[in-house]
Amino acid sequence: MTYNANEFDAKEVVGNDRKHIWHHLTQHKPFEEADPMVIVKGEGMRVWDAKGNEYLDAVSGAVWTVNVGYGRTEIADAVRDQLVTLNYFAQTAGNVPAAQFAEKLIAKMPGMSRVYYSNSGSEANEKAFKIVRQLAAKKNGGQKHKILFRERDYHGTTITALSATGQYERKNQYGPFTPGFVEVPHCCEYRAQEESDKENYGVWAANEIEKVILAEGPETVGALCLEPITAGGGVIEPPHGYWERVQEICKQYDILLHIDEVVCGLGRTGTWFGYQHYGIKPDMVTMAKGVASGYAAISCTVMTEDLFDQFKDPEDPRMDYFRDISTFGGCTAGPAAALVNMQIIEDENLLDNVNQQGEYLKGRLNQLMEKYDVIGDVRGKGLFAGFEMVKDRVTKEPVDESVAMAIGAHCMKNGVIIGRTNRSFKEYNNTICLSPALIATQADIDKIVDAIDNALAEIAPNA
Repeated sequence: MTYNANEFDAKEVVGNDRKHIWHHLTQHKPFEEADPMVIVKGEGMRVWDAKGNEYLDAVSGAVWTVNVGYGRTEIADAVRDQLVTLNYFAQTAGNVPAAQFAEKLIAKMPGMSRVYYSNSGSEANEKAFKIVRQLAAKKNGGQKHKILFRERDYHGTTITALSATGQYERKNQYGPFTPGFVEVPHCCEYRAQEESDKENYGVWAANEIEKVILAEGPETVGALCLEPITAGGGVIEPPHGYWERVQEICKQYDILLHIDEVVCGLGRTGTWFGYQHYGIKPDMVTMAKGVASGYAAISCTVMTEDLFDQFKDPEDPRMDYFRDISTFGGCTAGPAAALVNMQIIEDENLLDNVNQQGEYLKGRLNQLMEKYDVIGDVRGKGLFAGFEMVKDRVTKEPVDESVAMAIGAHCMKNGVIIGRTNRSFKEYNNTICLSPALIATQADIDKIVDAIDNALAEIAPNA
């Protein structure tokens, strides 16, 4: 059978999907009566389903991935050309696109030096965790092995990545978890803890991390893993003073700073990487999603030369190197796609577009907040934005997650796909999340916000 993407029987495809596919993050009971959605085509910021319906995609492939938009023939052509030359060889040896993309990537990340390839954000974070654990074994008799993570942050779907995730319902039913992962408090200023210093909340929230370090024992803590801007946990930008104090704490207690850029990386926030807004100097940075905009599977664990050098100690040559491998880190399609993806961002000045359209998007969302009392807070940076919905702005009691679900369904019915916090928490599944492609125009933003406006007018006009 020869596969042709443009030749298919829609009824047959939907039937086969309904019969055989186990979809991600989806309750399948409704599919006993209704058809699942099957997406068959994408172009620019629009996708079409098997029934011919057109949608404006405001979440870049549903999970903030397709940064440069659909239908990029130049990426597809580069991947095809690379695959017929060399499709795969394990990263025990090098290949041309891997070396070329590493050089181009490192040029965007001053202070970083080495790139370790794998195939997903979860796996990239697993590599970082293994680096911490191996260093602890090499240098500290295994003692400095603990990894701190933040409430509301998400770092992946494997058991150990979930062990480092601060989202209750994401983790519920999947324990017991990998030991040695310790949660620190969130830094969502809108949901500031009752006992917090409201006047200096960023520093206060960072100091709460120090309290955890002291309680655990600094000699046992090897790394702190944080998203630069919390993504699926509610689009939370850390408050003023937070990152400066976090870096001081890490330096004081000799703790590696691991920044998870799986969502924010490659232009989403208006800089190449989200951490670059805040003057952060990380030891490790992980990334996936927008690295190749979904045209091929690729993730990277990037580190400093100083960290890399610690795995070259010849005292025990059998054990002192990083004894890890990622099978599909050897696929050449990923870096081939990533090279062209980055070139598109440069050639089309998409970082400038993100900043320009991001400001416009934020302004339009603030207008919605003036119109609807149900919106308690508008958050985000660049084309990475959201708003939290509440029953009452004074008490900040969150709306039920059914409200966010209804708004999403209303927008979908009217041809716009939006995102929301998806069964992450017991009560804070109340944030609408937006991450349109970096190519978004003002007209695209208007259509997205207008769809939300219409949904709010029908579902929560006086909430």
